[in-house]
Amino acid sequence: MPDDGPVVLRFPLRGEWTALRTDHGTDFLGQRHACDFVRSTGRRWAPFGARAVAHAFALVPARAFAAWDAPVFAAAAGRVRVAADGWPDRLWLNALWDLGRLRVLERVRPLRITPDDWRPLAGNYLLIEGAEGVTFYAHLRRGSLRVRAGDRVSPGDPLGAVGHSGRSTMPHLHFHLMDGADGLRARGVPCAFDGVESWDGAGWRPGPTTPTPRQRLRGVD
Repeated sequence: MPDDGPVVLRFPLRGEWTALRTDHGTDFLGQRHACDFVRSTGRRWAPFGARAVAHAFALVPARAFAAWDAPVFAAAAGRVRVAADGWPDRLWLNALWDLGRLRVLERVRPLRITPDDWRPLAGNYLLIEGAEGVTFYAHLRRGSLRVRAGDRVSPGDPLGAVGHSGRSTMPHLHFHLMDGADGLRARGVPCAFDGVESWDGAGWRPGPTTPTPRQRLRGVD
């Protein structure tokens, strides 16, 4: 892998998205440069599909979010190392409950993962190993995975769909690149995306783009 700049990958989504987070602040599971992508609507009071007030104070179905069931595509060529499916999606959301669950309940009863099963944290996920490193796709919808361990994929191949499985506060895609498939030893690798445009405040600028927090991105390829 090159060490003179970010690795350029293909953006794994289509349509308009927002990079809510671009650094998870930890090397655990290689997440140092991980991005969380949520689908944008452009509507002030419902920026991610569900009405913000309802999300905060009521129960909102996962399908109300624009990211739910959106197709996910391969960002790089490689061989599927892990295709972990079967973890249930949480189909109803309440922001206040989810905040309490993450900050209180999981401190008392923390999530437990094993080297062979990251689903309590990542939900349904894929690890794909290629020349650029290992790409990691998490929180996929149960039953949506279209590849199995051992399959080879090319950039742009369909992999599955966005869900709300694992440790997730709303339907979104968690994506990162790392230098190995061993989550206890892997290091995150900075990446940029092609096949995407980024909003600069005045118009859409073509990639390659390294996402910044809350940046609007539009997959065009």
